[in-house]
Amino acid sequence: MNILIGLLIIAVGAFCQSSSYVPINKIRKWSWESYWLIQGVFAWLVFPVLGALLAVPQGHGLFELYAAYPKETLLTMVFGVLWGVGGLTFGLSMRYLGVALGQSIALGTCAGLGTVMGPVLLDLFFPELNALASLTAAVIIGVVVTLLGIAIIGVAGGMKSASLSEEEKKEAVKDFNFPKGLAIALLAGFMSGCFNVGLEFGKDINFGELTQPMFRTLPATLLVTIGGFVTNAVYCLYQNSRNKTFADYKDGKLWASNILFCALAGLLWYSQFFGLSLGRSFFEAGSAMDTLAFCILMALNVTFSNVWGIILKEWKGCSKKTIFVLVTGIAVLILSSFLPELLK
Repeated sequence: MNILIGLLIIAVGAFCQSSSYVPINKIRKWSWESYWLIQGVFAWLVFPVLGALLAVPQGHGLFELYAAYPKETLLTMVFGVLWGVGGLTFGLSMRYLGVALGQSIALGTCAGLGTVMGPVLLDLFFPELNALASLTAAVIIGVVVTLLGIAIIGVAGGMKSASLSEEEKKEAVKDFNFPKGLAIALLAGFMSGCFNVGLEFGKDINFGELTQPMFRTLPATLLVTIGGFVTNAVYCLYQNSRNKTFADYKDGKLWASNILFCALAGLLWYSQFFGLSLGRSFFEAGSAMDTLAFCILMALNVTFSNVWGIILKEWKGCSKKTIFVLVTGIAVLILSSFLPELLK
């Protein structure tokens, strides 16, 4: 029962993340770099800080906690900066592939590489932790099946690209470009996998028994998102300067509605990692389910992003065969979430 509760909580977070781009579409007259920066303030600073504070017992503070783990804190933030590069290219992947296919390929790559890179790199820096022991057969099989599901969805994307006319492609996704989008999505997935690497390096940054189990990964989550915010803020401000779009921030008439939608998008995005922290507390520490939790989150993100893709009519005009391949890929992803338990 605990496994199902944990998976349900992670699924709710995944659904929220996959819905985070809906309020962004409601933002009016702001350039991409302007609304991306403002939603980032909420997604990567405001809500992560509030989440991390839940892990701090009365009489203690966050700075005290981070000061007690200087090396882990620094490395966690470094991987956050690298993850920020993935976040920037992530948006471009959806520009060229759409919400469904863009998230599918990027998040799938992120799921597989993020799960494996975490223990591997942790073992390089802290060999005494024997992190590689967590990469059991069940975990590897779970990752492989997840990547298989992503590959099947990628095949569906290729079928979509081949079957639709240029007019139909543009109607579904304005700037649709499968080869270019595929390359960007793979890069985004690789760099985004650094988020889980950061979580692995920061998993001990908490107050131990004084912190409730469901909140223990939230201080590390904040460090990763701060690193990512730095990367995104530098790029967005550069684009503001280059494109002369600083005027976006001066239009007071748009602030009320645009800030609201940015805040909502940020809250929905952060919900995935808040849900991941809560959900993992229902898994046995160090178990295959615990190790694969990030991979499961990404797989569920892909599942729900394709649901939104169907709702937004991004697969409109595709043949029944293409839709069948797409649904098959989604089914494989859902199966991958339960594999660790099935393989016990």
